[in-house]
Amino acid sequence: MLRIYPTAISLVADAARAAAAISKRDRDLARQLRRAAASVPLNIAEGSGVSGGNRRQRYLTALGSAREVQACFDVAVVLGYVGPIGADVAARFDAVIGTLVKVSR
Repeated sequence: MLRIYPTAISLVADAARAAAAISKRDRDLARQLRRAAASVPLNIAEGSGVSGGNRRQRYLTALGSAREVQACFDVAVVLGYVGPIGADVAARFDAVIGTLVKVSR
């Protein structure tokens, strides 16, 4: 299992808190945020259990989902549903996305 798995789980918690606030104004965006956030650690776990090209594909899927979560946060901020993410959440995104970029090359 990749060492960033617990960090990805923390991002799911961050997303869940944001989704609770977002859902009051935009249920579709909140649902998309929750789905994308859950996809990150699920695909990390799946990738850790397979080999070859399938591993790379699962990590690429996790990377795409992590970027989607980040975009959901960006959209929610621009629309005024939530405030900007904190430095701790940004650091978690950097760690997860950076690692997934490296392992999916």
